Amino acid sequence: MYRLLLHYEFEALVGVLIGVFVFALWKGDTAERVGGGLNLAAGMFAMFLHPLLSPDTQPTALLLVDGALAAGFLFLALRYASLWLGGALLLQAVQFSLHAYYIVSGARHDFDYDFTFMLINNLDTTGINICIVAGTILSWRRRVVARRLAATS
Repeated sequence: MYRLLLHYEFEALVGVLIGVFVFALWKGDTAERVGGGLNLAAGMFAMFLHPLLSPDTQPTALLLVDGALAAGFLFLALRYASLWLGGALLLQAVQFSLHAYYIVSGARHDFDYDFTFMLINNLDTTGINICIVAGTILSWRRRVVARRLAATS
């Protein structure tokens, strides 16, 4: 039963990542589009890389993927100063710290048994997706208001 739930969680996560990316492409500005694309790429890379690696190298690979996503968010935050990017960058720092903690402490890093890791990982990923969606909604709203002001002038 537990393995079945993990399978559906995997499908749901892929759907959410793709949905956030499509929404950012459809209604977002450049920062949201790139952020959604980076998030999708990192998520897909981590999900498909995980089964291919040995259990000894999985934590390091996930740490590298999270570091690359954090660097991408940092570049975006420096280029497009935005509140949602700050939130996503801080949440990505939590994600990076989570993987670093498991590597440094030597804690068991088994997705089948470590509920605490899965909970923090999933809540953090959800928070990053919420930041991207919120940023997309705000940029969409800003464009609508600017068009209305331009039409009334």
